[in-house]
Amino acid sequence: MELDIVELSRLQFAMTAMYHFLFVPLTLGLSVLVAIMETVYVMTNRPIWRQMTKFWGTLFGINFVLGVATGITMEFQFGMNWSYYSHYVGDIFGAPLAFEGLMAFFLEATFVGLFFFGWDKLSKVAHLVVAWLVAIGSNISALWILIANGWMQNPVGAEFNPMSMRMEMTSFFDVMFNEVAQAKFVHTVSAGYVTAAFFVLGVSAWYLLKGRHIELARRSIAVAASFGLASALSVVVLGDESGYSVTHSQKMKLAAIEAMWETEPAPASFTAIGIPDSEARETKYAIHIPYAMGLIGTRSLNHEIPGIKELVEQAEQRIRSGLVAYDALVEIRKDLKNIDPVEKARFEEHSGDLGFAFLLKRYVEDPRQATEAQILQAANDTVPQVGPLFWAFRIMVGLGFLFILTMAYFFYKASIKRMQFPRWALWGAVFLIPTPWIAAEMGWFVAEYGRQPWTVDGVLPTAMSVSHLSVGEVAFTLAGFVLFYSVLFVIEMGLMIKYIKKGPYMDTAESEQWFEQRGRIAAQPAE
Repeated sequence: MELDIVELSRLQFAMTAMYHFLFVPLTLGLSVLVAIMETVYVMTNRPIWRQMTKFWGTLFGINFVLGVATGITMEFQFGMNWSYYSHYVGDIFGAPLAFEGLMAFFLEATFVGLFFFGWDKLSKVAHLVVAWLVAIGSNISALWILIANGWMQNPVGAEFNPMSMRMEMTSFFDVMFNEVAQAKFVHTVSAGYVTAAFFVLGVSAWYLLKGRHIELARRSIAVAASFGLASALSVVVLGDESGYSVTHSQKMKLAAIEAMWETEPAPASFTAIGIPDSEARETKYAIHIPYAMGLIGTRSLNHEIPGIKELVEQAEQRIRSGLVAYDALVEIRKDLKNIDPVEKARFEEHSGDLGFAFLLKRYVEDPRQATEAQILQAANDTVPQVGPLFWAFRIMVGLGFLFILTMAYFFYKASIKRMQFPRWALWGAVFLIPTPWIAAEMGWFVAEYGRQPWTVDGVLPTAMSVSHLSVGEVAFTLAGFVLFYSVLFVIEMGLMIKYIKKGPYMDTAESEQWFEQRGRIAAQPAE
């Protein structure tokens, strides 16, 4: 792959975004788990639950601070590397991000401070309210960011204005309640809950293996297993909803994920596994599950699902339609004070395909001068790389079912078998700690890489979105981000390992005293 300005800018954003998302899911899930633990403490007044809240809250705080640092630097790139994107769609994309800052980030940032420094200054109930406000703020923050991202996947509630040469919002309601954004939100948040549950489960299992902090570890496993099982089940259900929304909004992405070269007649089958061959445009050794894709993608058994070849033909038609819109736009721009109503009507009829004409700018300055070969090439450019998408999706799905089985096992052991965990299971929980992050990164890879060649699907090609920078300038900033993020990674891992090894150190004496008293009271009847 030639590392030109577009590819370098994509590489930089991919690196920073995927690194930032190492912190996000743990923040989403751990904030809720900590709030649940404090709720139990307020209801029972048992000091062990306050100790648990403070211990897991400390790890949450470390992750939260470093997540904020990586998120802020990531946002700089919109103006630095993607200035034309910011100019072209900033009116729509910027609105949810502004709400995220005003409604969510300030909320969680303010109450995070109260959570850590308000233990001795607030009542139990007031501090519990603070804990839940931190959790709510974290999740609302994710909502607004995913509304912005969902609009890039399914650009509703906006239209192109030939006077300003920009996309402008026509309905904030449509942007906010975009079906893709809502499906992505619930799926992403559930994945974050699973991540936090496995983190708590794995660390607690390590304590049991070492014979340390037994009471805290056992209770933490009970909370993590029940919370994680519900979350893992919801990830699968809500992931199915995401698949259904993609069928309507991003047919090419769905076809690439399934390596579906030919249109799949009803009832469409699901390709469980196979070897996609992009050169031959076929999937070798494919194993199909009958009816499954029809149920997932169309909620029916009587609708076909278009394949890559048919979608390329549709893209070619939309490119030709977009050329009509582009030509009309050029005529309109010649005299904005006296717009020809014929040209205006011609533009409005084909304006929905204008973005497809922009695909030709990769090959020719004026899309109207494109050759037939360039039009065909642009149509083929709408096909993302099938192999990576095919396998990334299956890794994500396979891990999802592994999460359900793991959490079901620990839930059974915690609730039915009175916390009797074999050592192999505890070691398994430790080694499975990274897997939810792998699944989450695979999910984002599918979502973003599958959208190519579009920054905003069907509206703005990635090749048009970049800033006018040199390759050297982008390479320099990329190296700077790699260095900066590497330092943050070392700090994150160092602090996490330090405090996990240190274990719970707050309210330890009070918790131990409570258990000693409980043991003496329990022993009295036998004496």
